Amino acid sequence: MQVNEKRLLDRLLEMIAIDSVSYEEKPMSDFLETYFKNKGLEVYRDQAGEKFGGNGSNILVHIPGTMEGEAICFNAHQDTVEPGRGIKPVVKDGYLVSSGDTILAADDKAGIATIMEAYDYVKENNIPHREMYFLFTICEELNMMGIKNFDFSKLPTKNIYVIDSAGSPGVMTMKNPAKVGIVATFTGKKAHAGIEPEKGVNACCAMAKAIAGVHFGRIDPETTSNVGRVEGGGQTNVVSDSAFFTAEIRSHSAETLEAEIEKVRKSCEEAAAAFGAQVDVQVSYDYPTKKLDPESFVYKQCYAAYVKEGITPKQIIGGGGGDSNIMAGHGYMACGLACGMTDVHSSKEKLNLAEFAQTVRIVVTLMTE
Repeated sequence: MQVNEKRLLDRLLEMIAIDSVSYEEKPMSDFLETYFKNKGLEVYRDQAGEKFGGNGSNILVHIPGTMEGEAICFNAHQDTVEPGRGIKPVVKDGYLVSSGDTILAADDKAGIATIMEAYDYVKENNIPHREMYFLFTICEELNMMGIKNFDFSKLPTKNIYVIDSAGSPGVMTMKNPAKVGIVATFTGKKAHAGIEPEKGVNACCAMAKAIAGVHFGRIDPETTSNVGRVEGGGQTNVVSDSAFFTAEIRSHSAETLEAEIEKVRKSCEEAAAAFGAQVDVQVSYDYPTKKLDPESFVYKQCYAAYVKEGITPKQIIGGGGGDSNIMAGHGYMACGLACGMTDVHSSKEKLNLAEFAQTVRIVVTLMTE
């Protein structure tokens, strides 16, 4: 199978030139809608961004099948992290890299380009293919807000391939954890710190005691937690009357997740009581767990496609989350594919061009076998 590697790279460079940081994906959404409509395909565009202060849209493309078999969907996201404006990619020693002061945006425009090139190859060679959907989401990088506001009734197939994993082709992420966010706000009482501190209630001290009372970090092989932000107080001569911290907990176990939430809540309440402060603990359930069933259609097809390409599949347990977690919560079976990108979310991000082309061949197999 000979992939048109020049067209593949040129199309990726064209999309990288379109700035589409999270919440500002409209130019990318416009590009995708026009691109697929010009191919005569059915395109659904929503207004998901308006629901959370963004300007982009989820784009769903439908391609009727020309062979028997289960329908499938390929997913990649349109948005990028910062610094993601004015990116200047450079080809160097078989890799595509950024100029060093921005990200590259292979995450996840390489995923989008892979889907485009695979479809072009199938059509140009008149190869029978499954009924397919292409779902290009927005705001994946910021709590998956795009997919959370997508109308899943538009996507009838439950078989999803998500081209958004870092690393070399062959990786199969079997599980991803659920995640909760925590905001704990402490309220105390102001007083002059030098004249009458005993009349005050120090919210910062209560917060510090609460954080110290919980083990954050690696909890067990399936669970992690972290304090992300600590803020409070003001001048040193005033007893602080307000403070808050943010934290997250991730776990593959629902029971452990709830137990760790309770530990944080209990520590906050006990610390507040010890100082005579008040505390409000808010918990947001950001996304559920995702598990890839080894007996599922997508797992078996993906495994076979890797083997056909001469790759030994590598099963891993993930620690992050993405659109596939939200899909899993709606009953979809999602299999993640890597396309050769590494060091994502940094100015050192790079894309292995040989592995990029190899992923196209794998996707063609998934489309046609």
